[in-house]
Amino acid sequence: MTTTTYHPSRLRPRDIAAVGAVGLRTRPMRVFLSALGIAIGIAAMTAVAGISASSRADLDARLAALGTNLLTVAPGNALSGGTASLPLDAPAMISRIGPVRQVAATGAVKNAKVYRNDRIPAAESGGLSVQAADLKLPETVGARLAGGTWLNAATERYPAAVLGATAADRLGIGRAGPDMRVYLAGRWFTVVGILDPVPLAPELDSAALVGQPAAAAYLGFDGHPTTVYTRTADSAVAAVRDVLARTANPRNPNEVKVSRPSDALAARQATDEAFTGLLLGLGAVALLVGGVGVANTMVITVLERRGEIGLRRALGATRGQIRGQFLVESLMLSALGGLAGVTLGMAVTTGYASTRNWDAVIPAWATAGGLGATLVIGAVAGLYPAVRASRLPPTEALAAV
Repeated sequence: MTTTTYHPSRLRPRDIAAVGAVGLRTRPMRVFLSALGIAIGIAAMTAVAGISASSRADLDARLAALGTNLLTVAPGNALSGGTASLPLDAPAMISRIGPVRQVAATGAVKNAKVYRNDRIPAAESGGLSVQAADLKLPETVGARLAGGTWLNAATERYPAAVLGATAADRLGIGRAGPDMRVYLAGRWFTVVGILDPVPLAPELDSAALVGQPAAAAYLGFDGHPTTVYTRTADSAVAAVRDVLARTANPRNPNEVKVSRPSDALAARQATDEAFTGLLLGLGAVALLVGGVGVANTMVITVLERRGEIGLRRALGATRGQIRGQFLVESLMLSALGGLAGVTLGMAVTTGYASTRNWDAVIPAWATAGGLGATLVIGAVAGLYPAVRASRLPPTEALAAV
């Protein structure tokens, strides 16, 4: 007598995927509407994340221009009366503070006036000052050149000057060049550059800026800085401000004045918190709506395909294969809606950003997180219908044919 052993059929993963895809192809309209619901939710989440990120980037750029991370150090009043002075090494000491990113100093050249030529009466200086400037000054305070060039390692040692916007206007100098000169403290200086107005350091607008070595050699500059401009990490502005005075002048920190951080920094932090809360709330709603749509579609699909399920069970399909089929179908439906939603959300973000003249910024976490969350929601939403389909007895399912 021969005994025949029957083994349950086995389906490879790609076979299960093919069976799941058939379920989607046979009901295109329902699949389209279900995927559309998911796509709208994910598109909303992606678009909100992208538009918020683009708006935040534009806001950050605007607030950075306002100097939210710019602190200034200046001499205060001495205990004996009068104005104190900063140590010669104050800029170097400040640059050693960890969160500090940029440091540049200027020093007022005492008794030095600015004239268009040597025939102007001494009393008619126009209120213009002479400042010995650090080479890193423009990048630290956000200064831009209206014409010419900034000082460099060569010109800072020679009689060369860069005029602030107001100084150039009062002197009647509209361009920089080798033939343009100004008269500083009894000596001619060549105008090598002219600055645009500097909103973060308006005191530079009415100054003639010369290199520190040239100021020492030709104008008697004593080397003591009168203003130290400091750029620091946004998250450490308050902490750096607390140690600036002691760092700039360890012996007499009470003789140092430090500027207060801009209120715009607090505004940016509050805006970031508001955007984050908005993103989390809308993202959760979008995923919930998408998950309900997938679950509803899959439950209806199981009810409509009871005959198919019974036939497959009668032909040898195991419960695991039935669960896998419907679970894969749910994942495919979610992935289809998620991909469409991310694409639509990116398009909406790009279009909206272009109308506001923003740079379109779409966070990677929004696209990857949207797709990943969609698949997780699809798996959870499709789990119950898949289990329910696998538990249908073949005879009961066939009776529905």
